[in-house]
Amino acid sequence: MMRGGSASARARPATPAAGINIKAMTQRFETSQWVPYPVELVFAFFANPSNLPHLMPKKLETKLEDARVEPPPPRPVAQDPARRFLSVAAGVGSEILISFLPIPWVPKRVSWMARITEFEWNSHFCDEQVRGPFTLFRHRHGIKAETRDGQQGTLVSDSVEFEMPFGLLGRIGGVFVRRQLAGSFAHRQKRLPEILAAASRQATRRA
Repeated sequence: MMRGGSASARARPATPAAGINIKAMTQRFETSQWVPYPVELVFAFFANPSNLPHLMPKKLETKLEDARVEPPPPRPVAQDPARRFLSVAAGVGSEILISFLPIPWVPKRVSWMARITEFEWNSHFCDEQVRGPFTLFRHRHGIKAETRDGQQGTLVSDSVEFEMPFGLLGRIGGVFVRRQLAGSFAHRQKRLPEILAAASRQATRRA
């Protein structure tokens, strides 16, 4: 009489399938621009949150919704009185809330809150997303004096690190984000000399 199958033929416990784990990937975007204006003027302009909407493409309809500004360290006193500015500057701990339209044909505004995490006069400042569409977003604004061809000016450099949610879909979406960042910074680089020229004339009249 045949007995049941041998021990070696018994079914083995099923091995659970390995889960798919797609980690968020940090992506980077960098750009720079030299402008023929003193670092004190350029830094003062960028450090004032109310100037942000003027640098963004009109199609985004960027609005400054709120700003809780913490004072920065004491401002260095420039030797030239014409370079002594009294503008608002957002120091470490400041939080800025903006809204914008990321997709022009979709009337859905996106809110974004950022916090200033680093601040050094006439050198750089950093902001990081507190609440918004990214898993991580960190923007370092480098603003340093640099002389080119004998002319004093300022090198404005931007280094952006970001991570998207939703795994693989987020990585694909990162391509769209990089394209949008490139367009926004191209617009800013075109507008910045015009804006700084106007700011310089205003500062000259006040001096």
